[in-house]
Amino acid sequence: MSRVNARSDKSHVHAVFESIAPKYDMMNDIISFRRHKAWRRFTMRKMDVKPGDTALDVCCGTCDWTIDLARANGGARTVGLDFSRNMLDIGQAKVDKLGLGSSIELVQGNAMELPFPDDSFDFITIGFGLRNVPDIDRVLREMKRVVKPGGKVVCLEVSKPMWQPFKWLFNFYFQRLMPLMGKWLVKRYEQYRWLPESLVNFPDLQALAEMFRSAGMRNVRAYPLTGGVAALHIGTKGNDGI
Repeated sequence: MSRVNARSDKSHVHAVFESIAPKYDMMNDIISFRRHKAWRRFTMRKMDVKPGDTALDVCCGTCDWTIDLARANGGARTVGLDFSRNMLDIGQAKVDKLGLGSSIELVQGNAMELPFPDDSFDFITIGFGLRNVPDIDRVLREMKRVVKPGGKVVCLEVSKPMWQPFKWLFNFYFQRLMPLMGKWLVKRYEQYRWLPESLVNFPDLQALAEMFRSAGMRNVRAYPLTGGVAALHIGTKGNDGI
């Protein structure tokens, strides 16, 4: 099963994230009511990264999760990859300020063509980036290719609440209010109108879990977060490499 997002034109998505990079962290705090940090802490507990584990953070943005991974693995190889140079520049400033430059490498690249050999990392993560790619299945298969046998592919992403009253409230906030907040706070209405559009055709909790399985991952676990407004998916690559 493949899911191609026609709305996620590569050049358009690139322009959006280049434009919003300077205020990206602030807006994430505001529009998620800072819940994205709690979701990432929950995810890190489920991952249970050990010192020495290598990690690749795909669509790393301004590198908050990349930094968490580097702290958890005790300075083992950690790579953050994103196609937005502006995002990576902000992330690099954070990395340098924290003195983590020797353990974190930032790479400008394409999630659908990861520039790494097979079986390279113990963990591969993608946070709030999967819904923005043109071909979800291709990205999942690339992540599975690059993770080591026995390693984990981890996705933290906005999702779709299933309980109808909450679903209506979430949709109203995400589709109507959030673009207005982008307009009022950072003068970026069009960019923040596009972000909720990226969720329209994105798979729900169970559908994305099935896509993990179709990409070849085993022991797939899916966790709804905050009433289903976000979701965590974890899949494992078989020890036989399949």
